[in-house]
Amino acid sequence: MKLTTFIIDDDLVSQFATRYCIQQSHGDFDIVTCSSGEEGIQACFSAIEMHNKLPDIIFLDLVMDGMNGWDFLKNLENLFKDHKLPSIYVLSAFTNSSDRSIAKEHELIAGYVDKPLSRSYLEKVLKEEERNRNV
Repeated sequence: MKLTTFIIDDDLVSQFATRYCIQQSHGDFDIVTCSSGEEGIQACFSAIEMHNKLPDIIFLDLVMDGMNGWDFLKNLENLFKDHKLPSIYVLSAFTNSSDRSIAKEHELIAGYVDKPLSRSYLEKVLKEEERNRNV
């Protein structure tokens, strides 16, 4: 089954590295890349409009200009509360140590990892997604 995956990150190098890691995996993905939290929210509206569902997985940077990752999470929760929310994995440099602590406790965040996304972490994400689909 094809997984729709959003990468929301304002760093083009990180976007490329994350996309490349996903493309090199053995999964079947439809990948959408967004350069800001605002663009990510718009992509979510488009996904609802086109497919009547949000993406399966979101890789989210926390530190972005404009709408940061935390604001994106608040908007996602408020705007799409009537839909099944995606599994969200924070992909961040974690320059702020409190961000890691908050991410660990946040109910919408399924996991967090330092940039760049590794193949082993992606495999862990895919196993978790498979487990969630079989429940």
